[in-house]
This record gives sequence, structure tokens and C-alpha cells, in this order.
Amino acid sequence: VQLVESGGGSVTPGGSLRLSCAASGFTFSSYAMSWYRQAPGKERELVASITQANGRTNYADSVKGRFTISRDDAKNTVYLQMNSLKPEDTAVYYCRGRWVVSSGLDYSYWGQGTQVTVSV
Repeated sequence: VQLVESGGGSVTPGGSLRLSCAASGFTFSSYAMSWYRQAPGKERELVASITQANGRTNYADSVKGRFTISRDDAKNTVYLQMNSLKPEDTAVYYCRGRWVVSSGLDYSYWGQGTQVTVSV
């Protein structure tokens, strides 16, 4: 199982980045996918999520209207389009895949993270 993030980098405030997370080794279309981030000295927080099947999305209040999560099941990839970036968006961004089976089994996989830095 692998989740490989890419697309991170350094941008100035107001800029944009598009993160990608390529998955392999599991049935991607069965998994809800999420993006988390962790800034230095802070806990990891959920940024955005997208369900399997109907693609329903959910966002942290801090990124609503600026970030968009999407998925392409044919490419086994989830994306995070980040616009109007702010310095407080600086963090390591992680991709997560999760499948909770009806029996209660919980399968969860994480990527290694990609750094996003927003500064003047």
C-alpha cells in the first residue's frame, strides 16, 4: 500500500498550489480520502475530505471557499486545489485513505506528507 503526495512547495500569500496523492495497493474507489495538515508545534488537523461513491466533500472552516478536494478513481488519485493561500496554511500536508467496513473493521493508510510554505 502506498500513498504518495506531490505538489507541495513555497508560494507567496495569495498564491495557489495543487496537491496530488497517488494511491496504490488497495481498492481506491472503496476508500474515503482526506487531506490533513500539521504545522510545527500543532496537532494534525483535518483539512478536507471526500467520500467514496457519491463524492460528498467536507472542509475545515479555515479553508472553506479557498480549497477544493476532488478525486479521480480512474487514476487512483485525490487532489487538493489550494487558492488564496495564507501564511497560516504553512504545514506538512498528508493524504489519508480510510475504509470502515460494516463489520467495524477500520482500514486507514497515510502518505508521507508534502511541505507547503506560504511566506512573503
